Amino acid sequence: MSVELDEIIHAPKRLAICAMLSTAAALEFGTIRDELGVSDSVASKHLKVLGDAGYISTETKADPGSRRPRHWISLTSAGRAAFRSYTATLQRLLASGR
Repeated sequence: MSVELDEIIHAPKRLAICAMLSTAAALEFGTIRDELGVSDSVASKHLKVLGDAGYISTETKADPGSRRPRHWISLTSAGRAAFRSYTATLQRLLASGR
């Protein structure tokens, strides 16, 4: 059995981001950063890789309670399909015992 895991998703932090986003319409950047337990720059780096692949989209919205805009991240349809494919491949791999 040939196993080809999506290298874009496979990195642990990007896998965690995709898993978080797969159960939400969108998450705010700070929530993702905090859940990962990383700095802004590390979270941004991983989100950029996912964005460059077309797996996520970012929407910037003004926050009336703050001077800073908030960035909302969501999986695109391509990102949802890639994540489903990744998890299906992983399940097949685990079921095969390899």
